[in-house]
Amino acid sequence: MTERLKKLCGLLESCRRFVDVGCDHGYCTRYMLDSGLCGSAVIADISAKSLSKAERLLGGYIASGRCTPVCCDGLTGIARGDDLVLIAGMGGEEILKILKNSYIPASFVFQPMKNAPELRAYLIESGCEIIYDGVFTERRGSAKKYYFVIKGRAGKTADNGAYNGGAKGAERYSPLQLAFGRDSLGTDELNELLWDELKKNESYAGGSLSEASRRAVEERMQLIKEALKA
Repeated sequence: MTERLKKLCGLLESCRRFVDVGCDHGYCTRYMLDSGLCGSAVIADISAKSLSKAERLLGGYIASGRCTPVCCDGLTGIARGDDLVLIAGMGGEEILKILKNSYIPASFVFQPMKNAPELRAYLIESGCEIIYDGVFTERRGSAKKYYFVIKGRAGKTADNGAYNGGAKGAERYSPLQLAFGRDSLGTDELNELLWDELKKNESYAGGSLSEASRRAVEERMQLIKEALKA
């Protein structure tokens, strides 16, 4: 299991049913089942060929009925329930598409590879309760990779007597938190990432750019500088 997956597993909690969308080799699902953190599990992927990798790893649990493989697009083939859903390693826009085409899970851990602010905004606007919204790193040889991760729960409407995130969820997020993650701000990991991005943008700004592109770069640099002060 990679360092990235180990850190994701550290964010997973006990649940009735665990659902791993885009499950790859199925290592996170095996962790949940081996640890007794879920009663049952669902592994899902849009590609039958990709799903077969996880099916091989989890063959014993599938045979015993504790793990169910589903070949489907996102969550479209999985009935909504009191689940913990992991979607990791996809772009934020792809995760957004999955949620809009189906539903926001009761509990979730999302690890978008890009476009995290767009995913954050959608979850907040949908009244979700964000439990953790941070960044972690993975060392790959001499290189360091940065990953944003969002853990939370679906908002529930007032008429069922449960949590209603609504406007309060939106009010908790400043523009900087929306851009970089509420729990990322001030961490060494985010600051390292921001310094690298700032240097790249300074290089871009020194080149030949259109007026619109230069304005966009300068606005991004200003946002990064504000985040570094946070």
